[in-house]
Amino acid sequence: MDKVVATPADAVAGISDGATLSVGGFGLCGIPSVLIAELHRRGVRDLEVVSNNCGVDDWGLGILLAARQIRRMVSSYVGENKEFARQYLEGELEVELTPQGTLAERLRAGGSGIPAFFTPTGVGSQVADGGLPWRYATDGTVAVASPAKEVRVFEHDGVEREYVLEHAIVADYGLVRAWKGDRHGNLVFNKSSRNFNPLAAMAGRITIAEVEQLVEPGEIDPDDVHLPGIYVHRVLPLTPEQAADKRIERRTVTAAPSTSDATADATTKES
Repeated sequence: MDKVVATPADAVAGISDGATLSVGGFGLCGIPSVLIAELHRRGVRDLEVVSNNCGVDDWGLGILLAARQIRRMVSSYVGENKEFARQYLEGELEVELTPQGTLAERLRAGGSGIPAFFTPTGVGSQVADGGLPWRYATDGTVAVASPAKEVRVFEHDGVEREYVLEHAIVADYGLVRAWKGDRHGNLVFNKSSRNFNPLAAMAGRITIAEVEQLVEPGEIDPDDVHLPGIYVHRVLPLTPEQAADKRIERRTVTAAPSTSDATADATTKES
């Protein structure tokens, strides 16, 4: 089946106000920026978004956030997005903060038909006991708090310990970016962009992939496929310009000193 669509508008057709989206990417690596931009252009609102983080103030999901198109976030990392923090603390945005590994497993479980699972992560904290602020009131009090979760004792490898019940996540739509994909929806991800993209794709009832390189079926070795096409419903090929349009969340290097600076520094040391 040829799953290729011609335009971003065709790719996101059907996504309406109030939809739940599972969105791939890790930081700003592998985010479906073209699909996000199209949702911004269309003005779809009241979205619930499940994603590791929410981009930055002017890129990725941060664009939807700034336009007040996101009602609720399920995330594990606030990151560099000051607007995310502001909306959350001022009661404009509901946020369910989830341990990163738990979030990954909730997405994987949703795509695997597993309704819930037990994990030791979060036992003895507000993750299990409840009371985490999901939404603040305008006066700074907690308007909505997380509920307490079921905790049970299991024996594993001869040791008894407590585990908390976590529920799977299933989204209306999954939005992902792949480095390479074929017309059948088989996808290959590049380096750290593989961290959450396959999981976000699995969790979507309808999954849309924007791909930097579109190849014909059979050109990807089956052993190289990171996500089989059974999870993908639409494939949007990107232009070279779209594929190259990427951002860095935080630069951790400094520019090399100029020749004049190096000469002046050497002169200072000699004197």
